[in-house]
Amino acid sequence: MLKRFTLLCFLFFSTALNLNAQTNNGKITGRVIEEVTQKPIPGANVVLAGSAYGTSTDSSGAFIIGALPPGTYIVKVSSIGYKPITRSDIIVTNSKPVQIDFRLSESVFEIKGVTVKSDYFRKDPDNITSVNALSYEEIRRAPGGFEDVVRTLSALPGVAQADAGRNDLIVRGGAPSENLYIVDGIEIPNINHFGSQGATGGPLSYINLDYVKEVTFSTGGFSSLYGDKISSALKIDLRDGRKDKLGGKATISASQFGFNYEGPVSDNSDFIFSVRRSYLDFIFKAAGFGFVPEYYDALAKYNYKLDNENSISFLYIGAFDNVKYFNNTLDQRYDNSRILGSDQVQYVGGVIFRHLFNNGFYQFIASRNFVDYNTSQKDSLLNPLFSNKSTEAENRVKAELIYKMSDKTEMNFGLDLKLINFKSDVFFPKFKTTFGDSLAVNSANVKEDFVKAAFYVNHVMQLFERFKTSFGVRFDYFNPLDKKLYFSPRFSAAYSIDDLTDITISSGIYYQAPSYIWLAATAYNKKLKEIKADQFVLGLERKIREDAYIKIETYYKKYSDYPASLTRPYLVLANTGAGFAGSDDNFASFGLEPLTSGGKGFARGVELSARKQLSSIPFYGILSLTYNQSKYTALDGIERVGSYDQTWIFCLSGGYKIDKDWEAGVKFNYSTAKPYTPFNSDGSQSVSAYNSQRLSANNSLDGRLDRKWFFEKWTLITYIDIQNIYNNKMSSGVRWNARDNKAENKTSIGLLPTIGVSAEF
Repeated sequence: MLKRFTLLCFLFFSTALNLNAQTNNGKITGRVIEEVTQKPIPGANVVLAGSAYGTSTDSSGAFIIGALPPGTYIVKVSSIGYKPITRSDIIVTNSKPVQIDFRLSESVFEIKGVTVKSDYFRKDPDNITSVNALSYEEIRRAPGGFEDVVRTLSALPGVAQADAGRNDLIVRGGAPSENLYIVDGIEIPNINHFGSQGATGGPLSYINLDYVKEVTFSTGGFSSLYGDKISSALKIDLRDGRKDKLGGKATISASQFGFNYEGPVSDNSDFIFSVRRSYLDFIFKAAGFGFVPEYYDALAKYNYKLDNENSISFLYIGAFDNVKYFNNTLDQRYDNSRILGSDQVQYVGGVIFRHLFNNGFYQFIASRNFVDYNTSQKDSLLNPLFSNKSTEAENRVKAELIYKMSDKTEMNFGLDLKLINFKSDVFFPKFKTTFGDSLAVNSANVKEDFVKAAFYVNHVMQLFERFKTSFGVRFDYFNPLDKKLYFSPRFSAAYSIDDLTDITISSGIYYQAPSYIWLAATAYNKKLKEIKADQFVLGLERKIREDAYIKIETYYKKYSDYPASLTRPYLVLANTGAGFAGSDDNFASFGLEPLTSGGKGFARGVELSARKQLSSIPFYGILSLTYNQSKYTALDGIERVGSYDQTWIFCLSGGYKIDKDWEAGVKFNYSTAKPYTPFNSDGSQSVSAYNSQRLSANNSLDGRLDRKWFFEKWTLITYIDIQNIYNNKMSSGVRWNARDNKAENKTSIGLLPTIGVSAEF
């Protein structure tokens, strides 16, 4: 295998060394618009730093800079009355134009004697604290990230992974079920293949990074615009299709191969399309595994500009996952008996209409999310242990209005309505947990329609020269619960101590509805309340230079009304949701038992981070150090450390732009291991020892090398990504081996070299 890998490396990086014919056919196109109202800004200056290239925007805010040699550029945009901004990492090729849109915020006050500098870091107008924005290129080149939107977030402060190799994000001590995903304004319950029901994780994301324009990730203190999740909000903005001609991209990467196609349909419409397939099934079969996962995904988007004020877009994203078992030998049957497999079909489809007017815009979104779960586990004799066939469909209509009342004040209003069709058929014969509890749901055939609704208002004001506030309220309604209506006030503010230093603060109440599957076992579970989290965040940010800052934030989250088990008085569902949730964790995450809102807890911590963008100094990076403590209390009244508590997390991820063709990056990660419950000599576990021990601390080093070849009409992009360079097989937990009658560590894959090759045309 090592010889084959070395040979592939040689072929990929030497084939075209002497064929690097290129011409200056590169283009940068885009628009410059106002941040709040989305109105075009004509006459804005668009220049490429360190070069003679530049232009200005036309009456529609559009610009084109052509005849560019391939390479990496820094684009600076300025206009009178607006704060200038800079975007780096703009990769220009001959194969297609680069699209980049700029959103300028109004410069409300003129500060005398101060030179206004262009900002490399985009600020989210809706959220003041705990926000990071990542561009497509920053995600693509992240070492160990596998070009996965969700996995790349683990480099940010306050973010931990429950298990190596999965996208179960633990944000500031919260559970994996507490994360919100929004793609082009449409909420999606889970954007991962083989997603965990009732949670938000999975092995890898099904969002095609090639079509991601920008990602904005809020780790707490977010505004009233976002609800029904209490730890984080991830916004993914997709780009439009190219406007000049039809083109595409063929890719083979770490675990999949795929094809993209995009281009204009008419003068005022365009599309993007992609389809991808895993080849893990070929690898698993060749290696003799007893189970084979395989998946497909597809993405399509169509944009139509009706006129200068009205536009409409259509979006479809689908993922299709299945697991095949080969139970030909005793070893295969035993290994497969420890796996909770899930065949899934999931898709989201939506239409978005937007109308611009003088002082803002309004938009309507109609969408449908659908997930079909077929989850099962059998013992080594192929007798069923667990079966769950569920469908969750969310039919949604949302109306949103953004209105700029003055140059200092803006308002945001939203009304959101969901009709949910939930169906579940559970077979769960009597099961005895390792703690000695007896669970049984002989048949839970549920077919119900639920209604969720929300109304929110958010007001942002620049009170005076250096002081900005955001205040909002939110009402959430969920009809199957006894208590149906919840009120959430939220407030945040930022004060500029000087031109380089900001202090931020936020506080608010956040609610999250119980997962639909938690309501399936018994009608008693409809007495649950929505989970409540009171949050407080305080931060200080210091700009070191235009392209770098250092920031410190402290946070506190107080949890109450968390679902807790009446059968297992030590269990609160904040300690569930990661991994594949089968017999190894006693099927705890499904909540298939009587539950009550008696759980409580807290998460608190301090984050120190520094970030450097690519600029005239050709290196970039993110450094984050997080101290976190999370504890929860179930019905027995004993406060215990949370199952996903990782007290210390340190991550350094960065790289160096060697020249326009070569780039190298590394990522080092260290974290305190999660707690676990030890096993007794007979394979049982004691409640008195619940989460009482920890495994050894985890640490790993990833490296990546990128190489681009620019040809006259196409571009070849290749990379080598080596995960876990020094082969440290990190422990992710402990489980009982019934054949050997002993406890064993569950470990991650060690050294994992991968190669990616893309041809863009």
